[in-house]
This record gives sequence, C-alpha cells and structure tokens, in this order.
Amino acid sequence: MFKQIILGVGNNPLVSKTIGQYGMQLGASRFVAGATLDEAIRVVKDLNRRHMAATLDHLGESVTRLDEAAAARDSYLQMLDMIAETHVQSHVSVKLTMMGMAISEEAAANNLEAIVARAHEVQSFVRIDMEDSHFTTQTLRLFQDVWARYPDNVGVVLQAYLYRTMEDLKALSDPPKNFRIVKGAYQEPPSLAYPSKPDVDDNYVALVEASLHNGNYTAVATHDEQMIGKVLRYVASHNIPNDQFEFQMLYGVKLSVLEDLAQRGYTTRVYVPWGRDWYAYYLRRIAERPANLLFFARSLTKR
Repeated sequence: MFKQIILGVGNNPLVSKTIGQYGMQLGASRFVAGATLDEAIRVVKDLNRRHMAATLDHLGESVTRLDEAAAARDSYLQMLDMIAETHVQSHVSVKLTMMGMAISEEAAANNLEAIVARAHEVQSFVRIDMEDSHFTTQTLRLFQDVWARYPDNVGVVLQAYLYRTMEDLKALSDPPKNFRIVKGAYQEPPSLAYPSKPDVDDNYVALVEASLHNGNYTAVATHDEQMIGKVLRYVASHNIPNDQFEFQMLYGVKLSVLEDLAQRGYTTRVYVPWGRDWYAYYLRRIAERPANLLFFARSLTKR
C-alpha cells in the first residue's frame, strides 16, 4: 500500500516537476552518483578503494524514438570504453526499453548486441535489468539470444515478487547462467505478483537457493540483513564456493553492511546509477522503504 501511494503521488505532474527541479538538492544525490560519467567513475574509484566493485547504470527508461535508443546505446559503449581505460572494477547495467524495446524488439536486440559485443572486446560484462511485467518475456528472450553468442559477458535480473520467476529460473538454468536476484520495485497487480512482503521474502530466498543449487552464478541483491544471513548459512551448509555468488546493494543504501562483507572476503558490488534522467529511479527508492521518504522529508525541511 505504501509503495502504491508513493508511486501514485510521485507520478502527479506537479509533484514530478517540483522534485525534478529540486530533487538532487533534496536527497537524490544520496542515491545517484552524479549527472556525468566522470562523476560516476570517481564514485566507482572510491568504492574500489573500499574493496567493492560496481555496476554502472546510465539512468533512463523507455525512449520514444529510435534515435534516442541509438544515443543511449552509444552512451553504454562509451561507458565500457571508460571502464577499460580507467581500469576500474565495474561492469554495466542496461534497461532494454532504453534500447528501444517498446518501439521495436529488433532495434533493441541490435543495440543490445552492440553493447555486449563491446563488453566481450574489452573483457567486461553487461547486466540486463528487468523492468515491469509488460517486458519480462521479451527481456528474457533477448537475453537468451545474446547469451548464446556471449555467455561470459551477459546476465539478467530476475524479480522475486513475480509468480512466474521460479519457472523462469528453472527454464533458464540449463546450462547455468548469471542471474541477479532482486525483490522487484515496480507496481504490479496481485494477479501477477505476490502482494505481501513475507511472501516476496520467502520467494526471494527460495530463488537464491534454487539458483545456487542449479550452478548459476548468483548476484544476491538485497539490503535485508536477515536474508543475507540466510544466504550465508545456505552457502556454508551446501559448500557453495565463494566464486559462485556475490552480494549487491544500491548506491547510498547500507553500504557499511556491504563493506563489512567485502572485508570478510566475499565478492561485493554496488549498483551505481548516474545521469540527468534520475527521477523515476529516485521515486522507486522512496517507495521501497519508508526510511527513504523520511530522509527526503528531512532534506526538504532543511532546505
């Protein structure tokens, strides 16, 4: 209910205009690394010094023209080149609607192919983000297609709040692949997604365990310390090697926990978004946790 209210209010034109104008000063900078790639790279270098890797995401979602999709593709090619030039420990995360999938699946496939091919050239990696349920089937189809040519350079996100995800995981795990497991941040109807947090949490743990059991490389993307504890107990009791999984968190959220995991020898990665089109991302961060709304309110009061 909290998430639905926040997303509903946040999409109001007046609210979106106000937050869009002042949001970086009102707390968005806590969750967004900067407006430019240079700013984002500086953040990644700092994370690397603290023994945490990163995944860079140029913020933006569904484009309305194919030339916009081509420009977004080129920004990812630039990101991969910059990662190679600066030798930072990072790969990239991409949304397929930003590559034009809502306009043309063929165009999105071609743009994705170009990005993953460049990642292969520079020995990097591309994580395909999962968006709302309208695009789940298309996203998995394009992932499987490009994975067949570049199995070491591409992975995909799976969302625990969708009923279908366990079946998707099982279908995709032969042969093993690379998955990032998240709870899911979009507003979905109860006909498609678990409406209660306990059910989502249970499915999340089940997905991580199933993914590891099936030999997939598994990125455990959660800020829930109880879930992290459950995963650590599972990998210990089932002799899962440390090089088969990693822990991931969002930039600006509980990084002290992730840093502690890094110091204990676990692979860790921070999701680092950057760019000027940050509003939708910031709105989802507020909607996910009441504490984030309180952070925004305190920033507004101070201003």
